[in-house]
Amino acid sequence: MIISFFIIGVIASTVGALPLGASNIAVINTTIKENTKQAFKIAITAGISEVILSYYALHCNMAVKDFFDRNMWIQIVIVIILMVIGSYLIFKSKKEERVKPSRLSRSKYATGFLLGILNPPVLIYWIVAFGTINNNNLILSLSSSLFVLFLFFAGVYTGKVATLYLYSKFSLAIKNRVQNITLVINKVTGVLLIIIGLAQAIKLSF
Repeated sequence: MIISFFIIGVIASTVGALPLGASNIAVINTTIKENTKQAFKIAITAGISEVILSYYALHCNMAVKDFFDRNMWIQIVIVIILMVIGSYLIFKSKKEERVKPSRLSRSKYATGFLLGILNPPVLIYWIVAFGTINNNNLILSLSSSLFVLFLFFAGVYTGKVATLYLYSKFSLAIKNRVQNITLVINKVTGVLLIIIGLAQAIKLSF
């Protein structure tokens, strides 16, 4: 049934969005420090980035995987950036939070899009996902009908936004139960970023 492509898109996107990544952390952080409305702005554009990456993965497939395998320095730079930002957040003092952010950093739409699009592991995930999908008698390619592609990418967008929304709601549930929440969330976010960076470094070593 053709609607199955929408369902597959939702499932594949949700599975990819469940592990804590930059977009998830940004949504959690924004919900706790500000509100769900601002966090949802991040989710909206992060969903667009997810569609773009999944489309690109479908278009390039193995060529993209080979590119990242040949250019390990890109993944090493990403690991270093994650570790640096994570360390900064852990040791950031409360007084530093008063620094006025730039216009770009204040834009939740820009934040969501950039965090979503600058994410090579997600690109690799979609390459693997398409390989799994096409190995289960559900052939999907750019030569598929426009309606099939529309359903699939609509599912991808829905899955990403819905998952980030659930992260936001979960964050809201604990927002009023923790004192000094801003300081706590900075340290938790920093630890999570370092863990993600270490996980990527471990993957690169094997």
